Order: sequence, then C-alpha cells, then structure tokens
Amino acid sequence: MMKALFNRWRTSRPFKDFYTEWMTTLKSTLLPLLSRSLSSPSPDLLILSTHVDLLHSHFRSYFTALDLAATSDATHLLFPDWRNPLEKPFLWLGDFHPYIFTNLLRSFLEDEDCDANDDGQAVEFLDKACNAWRNVDCSLWHNVEQMERGLRLMIPSIVARHRDAQAALVDKLAVGWSRERGELKVGEVVGDVVEELSRVFLDANRLRRSVLGDIIGALNVLQAALFLERLAQFYVGFWDVKLLAEFKKSHLPLG
Repeated sequence: MMKALFNRWRTSRPFKDFYTEWMTTLKSTLLPLLSRSLSSPSPDLLILSTHVDLLHSHFRSYFTALDLAATSDATHLLFPDWRNPLEKPFLWLGDFHPYIFTNLLRSFLEDEDCDANDDGQAVEFLDKACNAWRNVDCSLWHNVEQMERGLRLMIPSIVARHRDAQAALVDKLAVGWSRERGELKVGEVVGDVVEELSRVFLDANRLRRSVLGDIIGALNVLQAALFLERLAQFYVGFWDVKLLAEFKKSHLPLG
C-alpha cells in the first residue's frame, strides 16, 4: 500500500511536494502533540508512548519514501533541490548525517546544565528532563558506544563507494567522448554508475533509519519522547521563517 501510494506521488508530483507535506505534518501536528504531552506536570505514559510511536513512525515513513524514490534513480536525492540553504551544509548523501542522531543522544547523556531558574514552569520541565537522564543504566552507554563503533566502520565504506562511483562516472564519460567523436549518449554510458549511486544512497538511508531505530529501542518512554522532540525541533528549525529571512537578508550576491 505504501509503495502504491508513493508511486502515485512520484508520477504526479516531485519529491519536493512530499517533503513539504511531511515537514508540515511534523511541525504543525506531531511535534505539538508530543510537546503538550511532555509539558504536563504528570505525563500520562500511555499517551506519551502513543505520541512517541506516531513521531517515530513519521520519520520511518520519510526514510521509506526515500528508499522507494531511490529504486529508480537516486541522483536527484543525492543533490536535493528541495532542501533550503540552511539545511544543505548538514547533508550527507542526500539527508542528515546519522552522527546527528548519536550526537543528540550524547547531548542528553552528558548534559550537566540542570540548574534552576526563575521560571517555575521551566524549572519543573527542566527537572523532569534531567531526572529522565540522571543515573542512566550503564547498558545505555554501552549501546551508544556500540552504535558509534558501527558508524565508524560503515560510514567510511559508504563514502568510499560513493567516491569510487563518481570516479567511475568520470572515467566512463572520458571513454565515451573518445569513442563517439560526436554526440555522446550519456544515458548509455553512465547507466551502471547511476545504479551504484542508487545502492550507495539506499545503504546510507538505511543506516540513518537503523541508527534512529536503535536509539529509540534503547530508551524508555520519557527519554524517547525528549529525544524525538529535540530531533523534530532540529528538523523544523531549518524552516523557521524568521531564520530563513535573516539568512537571505545577510546573503551578499557575487559580482
């Protein structure tokens, strides 16, 4: 069903429209739901768990949609024109780097700024957040270190395959030009390389999805809610209207 749905998207509208709707749902519906649950003095863990599942499923649906789009041609995903200028420096093979997930988790585990302030409500929420990460089981630290070891092994391999595919593309084009001595049929020359680029993208995307799933699986409900709230804020923060306006305002044209 999901594949059929996305096939209709792919044939009728560009992936940019899918991403825009996905981001709108994240910003306007799912993130506010989770934040309201967390802001309660005594969060209902059953409701909180439901909202965690909804938000995690939303991220999984995005990664699944990327997979489906990449099965035909991932080149447009590797250089996404639907990403704004603030997002692009953070992209790795078409989307955010998986280290962002583990670094975000570490920011919770290593956060030492749990001092109170004058805002009673803020203090109450801060205490709740701090308590969620205080005295965590050593198994969680072990899981984080295991995930990071896996990334250190897998990321260089994926990067090397991407580099080799680009080098192969240049070589094939050079051979094609020398043989054709006229019109170059680019599609025939680079077909195999495009397939490898698609496989590279799929592996990078699956790594992102796997790391996020491993993190959520290692956390309790409150920890997962706090983690996903911060992750969602990171994603939607790049689409802040005022921030984008300031960026455009400060951008100096060349020449």
